[in-house]
Amino acid sequence: MTYTSRALGAANTLENRVFIEKDGKPVSPFHDIPLYANEEKTVLNMIVEVPRWTNAKMEISKEEKLNPILQDTKKGKLRFVRNCFPHHGYIHNYGAFPQTWEDPNVTHPETKAKGDNDPLDVCEIGEQVAYVGQVKQVKILGVMALLDEGETDWKVIVIDVNDPLAPKLNDVEDVETHLPGLLRATNEWFRIYKIPDGKPENQFAFSGECKNRKYAEEIVTECNEAWEKLIKGESPKGDIDLTNTTLAQTATYSEAAATEVPAGTNYAPAPIDKSIDKWFFIAGAH
Repeated sequence: MTYTSRALGAANTLENRVFIEKDGKPVSPFHDIPLYANEEKTVLNMIVEVPRWTNAKMEISKEEKLNPILQDTKKGKLRFVRNCFPHHGYIHNYGAFPQTWEDPNVTHPETKAKGDNDPLDVCEIGEQVAYVGQVKQVKILGVMALLDEGETDWKVIVIDVNDPLAPKLNDVEDVETHLPGLLRATNEWFRIYKIPDGKPENQFAFSGECKNRKYAEEIVTECNEAWEKLIKGESPKGDIDLTNTTLAQTATYSEAAATEVPAGTNYAPAPIDKSIDKWFFIAGAH
């Protein structure tokens, strides 16, 4: 399957949208792209929202038709993640698994918190810097449970199957062996990255421990099952747009939706305010 991206408007503007296409036809990265990339269910598709070392807080829009990737806003202004020393922007290729949903109506028995109403978050730790809208094939290594404003916000640790290290990384302990310090840095980054914006430190379930691959796979399965209920209309969708262009058996299937997406534009990115380059030094972070 060949996935490409179709950008509308310039990056770093409110108008910017990145649609995902399969064979040139727009699809929903939330609903249309299969979660699993092989029959054995050992390789998964991941949609990249934020490339490593960048600051723009890009995310799949749950509310817009065909769920394009856009930059998050607060009070009408574009949101950027601050640089928390010694990190620059996001420290992973950050994105989401398609066909997953963290159900806000369900309290997880171990974290004691409800889902955050988003697709499952994914941190890809390979050496290549990805691009917005890239669909990567990855394998699962582990998972951390962030508690974000009282909600469970899982962060699944994965690696691109084509990464040179992928054959050596099969579970969470392999990450520490071959990429020493990465899991600790991941925990620290998620703990502190909102502090420059005046928010408190984020908390983790399991004392910040990264759970193993088996545990992570169970979380992915749970969130995939929650999405299946959502797309079938068995769970309240709230303001989530369920339009899709490939799931003909669903009530929200619409072949016409693909034709409504305008042609792509090829604008240069808008300049980012220089204040985004500032480094924040946070006491007690390390």
